[in-house]
Amino acid sequence: MKTDITVQNLKCGGCGNTITTRLAILQGISDIKVDPETSIVSFNYETEDDLALAEINLIKMGYPPEGVENKILSKAKSFVSCATGKFN
Repeated sequence: MKTDITVQNLKCGGCGNTITTRLAILQGISDIKVDPETSIVSFNYETEDDLALAEINLIKMGYPPEGVENKILSKAKSFVSCATGKFN
């Protein structure tokens, strides 16, 4: 199955690189695409549990899906993820 998730705090290609790298290690997640201009993360997943795990990981990275509270800690995590992604 395929999904498109609009996330918060996605600013640039560095953020996209971090998201792609971290989601790619999840079993059941494939064909990951990140569009920083629209803040959309797209990927294929095998089960609903895989989708839920991907969403949890997005939140932990600081990129909560739209509709999830965007706390200051999420914003700080996304800033660090962004910087890390630019160097990888």
